[in-house]
Amino acid sequence: MKTLYKYLALALLGTTIYACKKELGALPKNAKVDANTILDQATAQIALNGAYYAFANATMAQTNWQDHQVVPGMLSGYLSYGYSSFAEEKNDNTEFSSHYWDESYILLNAANGVIKGVNALPDQKFVGNRKKEVIAEAHFLRAYAHFKLLCYYGEWYHPESNFGILLRDELSTLGNITKARSTVKESYDFILADLDDVIANGPVSNPSYYATRWAGMALKARVLISRRGGAADYAEIISLAEQIKNGGFVLEPNVQDIFRSKGLGSKEVILGIKPQSGQEMNAYSKTRQYWPGASFLFTATAALNTLLKDDPRQAWIIGGYNPKGLSESYFFTKYIAVGGTPTVTSETDYALRLTEVYLLKAEAIVRSGGDLADAKALIHEVQAKAGITATINNVPYLAVENATTSAALLKEIFNEDVKSLVGEDGLEWLALLRIFSLDEVKKMKPTILTEAQYILPVPKTEFTYNPAFGLQNPGYSAF
Repeated sequence: MKTLYKYLALALLGTTIYACKKELGALPKNAKVDANTILDQATAQIALNGAYYAFANATMAQTNWQDHQVVPGMLSGYLSYGYSSFAEEKNDNTEFSSHYWDESYILLNAANGVIKGVNALPDQKFVGNRKKEVIAEAHFLRAYAHFKLLCYYGEWYHPESNFGILLRDELSTLGNITKARSTVKESYDFILADLDDVIANGPVSNPSYYATRWAGMALKARVLISRRGGAADYAEIISLAEQIKNGGFVLEPNVQDIFRSKGLGSKEVILGIKPQSGQEMNAYSKTRQYWPGASFLFTATAALNTLLKDDPRQAWIIGGYNPKGLSESYFFTKYIAVGGTPTVTSETDYALRLTEVYLLKAEAIVRSGGDLADAKALIHEVQAKAGITATINNVPYLAVENATTSAALLKEIFNEDVKSLVGEDGLEWLALLRIFSLDEVKKMKPTILTEAQYILPVPKTEFTYNPAFGLQNPGYSAF
């Protein structure tokens, strides 16, 4: 099993741990840093950097976050392949199954190695609260990986389902690879427990490519809105959103500046992914896949172009018509203008932004039966940063104002989720499935016929090498 070998290689080699505190692309001081070679605060930081390296899905040449951006956009109908058509666009999930599987379990192993090694050290090996902070950052990475797996391989939308994920809470060895998948409830409980530690013990401040307690709050809000656990969850989302304001985050006055000039320097970014050194010069860099230069592999669909009609963002997110596509599509220019030169900023990726927090809070207000005017005010704050204000005939603004029922306003929140967050970390896909009924989803994305297409099949190799795993996801072959 490919994943099994990766587990064990990481347990021995320490996930190709990188030592530099400021740059993932720095050469490793020790290529064999694992749980057994975490000896003090300095080596703990080296190991933690290695876990962040896995979070970025990085190689020596570049970070590989594009599956987080493109695949969900294709599944939801807003991004496409520039030349022909991918199985993801047709929601033919049997044609692909491991987009996040190996990546997430590599990250889990790295995070578990840090947690084990740091927990084994005496407190006096660390300055101040740094021991708790390192463990909390590793818990954040573990929660992120488990939630990514739950969203794509578990029935996250049915809290009572037995089809949760394979939870990994320890460094993988030959002796513990065999394990059964957990229920959805158990999966949520484990993820939320990790995030509670992040919120309690995570750093108050950190460079924006490292996790903080604020990142823990933002991710917890994302998890809770997906669980849809009722009034208590919605109240907590609203509370978390209010607390995040104390972290010094503010909406970027002109949202385009995040992607075109400020990058991780924006005060809106809660957690981002820093490019590898020189990544922008790589012939296969991310932004060379989005504009007609080295290639134009990934494009915006007609659906995204239509959604952005009358919206100022259309001018910089949607480029010219793609003449080589089999269906109507346009250059996707969110990260770089047509004809632009890739830069460190255009190669930067975003895991958590304050815009998402605003929209999650608005959704929680509506779902909890709160005042629709309060939710509308939050959406309008996000719209204002895109140039949409309360002027006569401002179509996007009026669409929100004219939403007089909860269902209508949730639809407008979804529209803003797509406009604001498309091509970032799959949030448009989760919002589609979360906000609308299956019948409505079918109308919006006709290639979705059953709920089984909400998630992917577990890779065949997992059943081969882990016979205790359990059943394949509903609707897919057991091989």
